[in-house]
Amino acid sequence: MLSDNATWAPLVPLLSDRFTVIRLHNRTTGRTAPWDAPADCALMAQDAVALMDHLGFQQFHCAGHSLGGLLTLEITSAHPDRVATATVLASGRIRAPRTAALFDTLLAIRRAPQGEEMWLRALYPWIFGNAFFEDLGNIETALGAALAYPYAQSADAMALQVAAFRAFRPKAKPEQIVRPTLILYAGQDIMVPPDAARKSFGALPNATHHTIEHAGHSIVWDATDEVAEHLSTFLEAHPIRA
Repeated sequence: MLSDNATWAPLVPLLSDRFTVIRLHNRTTGRTAPWDAPADCALMAQDAVALMDHLGFQQFHCAGHSLGGLLTLEITSAHPDRVATATVLASGRIRAPRTAALFDTLLAIRRAPQGEEMWLRALYPWIFGNAFFEDLGNIETALGAALAYPYAQSADAMALQVAAFRAFRPKAKPEQIVRPTLILYAGQDIMVPPDAARKSFGALPNATHHTIEHAGHSIVWDATDEVAEHLSTFLEAHPIRA
């Protein structure tokens, strides 16, 4: 939500020497065009598989963060013969009215005067862990990078994505997802509380669970090295056979 494939940027140099890393821009985000194409979560999952078809990958590992984690499970459930492993980061199969209300509030802030800066300032306490705020310069650095980013999601595109999130009802049945699954929880995640998330994934029959205690919802940025280590170990334990 509210980002594109730049979410994964810090992981790329830590993984690309051992794996082919493919990062897509989801509907309504990044360089995906048109920005106002139907924003339906089922279509988003289909897009990912269509991309792998286009690139010629019959089998692949699939990873997703937040909403993307749930889409990863949808893809894995629909294509168990193609998904070698699933990795879910800072996500949970939980209905969270507070989260939907947060997105609505952020969108309203963004559309207010000076909103392009203020909505980001309001977002950061929800996605970063405590350590991020120990140096207030981190806020200004993140803000400057976000405001300068040439492919930032527009407010109108953000509204389409928020509507898709609100309408999403996962179809995958956790107990039927048998592919090896890695789930990484963020210990300081207030957007997707780890205790509730862990309960929601309890029926997955072949899952490995880890919590990175110092990370907030933006687990890839808060705990880049730890995420890379967990992910590398997991993927190397479940290689794709040629």
